[in-house]
Amino acid sequence: MTVSGLKQTARVNARTVKTAAHCSAADVTRKAASLAVAAAVAATPLVVVEEAFARDVQPYAGLTPCKTSKAFEKRQKTEIKALQKRLKKYDPESAPALALNATIEKTKTRFANYGEAGLLCGKDGLPHLIVDGNLEHLGEFAVPGLGFLYVAGWIGYAGRSYVQMNKETAKKPTEGEIIIDVPKALGLMFQAGAWPLLAGLELKNGTLTAPESEITVSPR
Repeated sequence: MTVSGLKQTARVNARTVKTAAHCSAADVTRKAASLAVAAAVAATPLVVVEEAFARDVQPYAGLTPCKTSKAFEKRQKTEIKALQKRLKKYDPESAPALALNATIEKTKTRFANYGEAGLLCGKDGLPHLIVDGNLEHLGEFAVPGLGFLYVAGWIGYAGRSYVQMNKETAKKPTEGEIIIDVPKALGLMFQAGAWPLLAGLELKNGTLTAPESEITVSPR
């Protein structure tokens, strides 16, 4: 091999070494950054979302806060102990074991959320909802109940409006109920969001209910 060939080979080898060194440095930088992010995440305290709404309540109607209830704590220990007993029957890396471990964590979170939510427990260790209008526990039943009634009324009013409009405008009303006119149904659905007001206006105008002449009465 000539001297020029040796010099060219040396240059190629030097470039290869520089490239390898550059790649190695980049990999090290990436790994270091990943480790730093992982360390930061690990150092961040895990806060249950429900803890943001945690509240302390007073005993009421013979019930005690679940957070301080011994029966509630005993029930939690009993459920977790039963799951751990089943867990011993499986290999730690098997699918049933992983599923049981996930169930155990969910059980712990569920009981913690019940305690932090300010629910009251009875002697049986189970949470009880207060539905007598107590303002401190209004969010346990009254607010979800009103929300349910609103959504149910929304759906019902939208369906009623669609059937009425379909009966008045479609040539074949029955076919319109089988094959839904999606654009028309969506428009009525959005409009039905104000169903309490609309139903009140219809009740005032006398169009909310059918007239007595259209109501069939069984012979007596």
